[in-house]
Amino acid sequence: MKRLAALLVVAAFIVPALAAAETWTNLPLVDHNCLEKVKADPDKHETSCLIMCSKSGYGVLTSDGTWLKFDKAGNDEALKALKATQKMNGIRVTVTGELTGDMIKVATLKID
Repeated sequence: MKRLAALLVVAAFIVPALAAAETWTNLPLVDHNCLEKVKADPDKHETSCLIMCSKSGYGVLTSDGTWLKFDKAGNDEALKALKATQKMNGIRVTVTGELTGDMIKVATLKID
């Protein structure tokens, strides 16, 4: 019984460590407020609008039209990157993190 309990404790630490980070490359960064408006052509979405709509939350739009939203850390990273970029529109990003449901727990975010 002690052996089983010890094995379960070890497994509890190993399983989360095995959760692999995924990478999404060169996907449009879109805020939730403008999602439906820009879905057809997200590259026309202006950086100033992305910054203005930051409180609605950010995510990426996949090639099949799925919007994967960011966690709070990802939203903070996206806003920081947007404020630093010189690009006026067509913001595409590479994101690494863990996907749970429709939310990415962002580890890194970089404007392409």
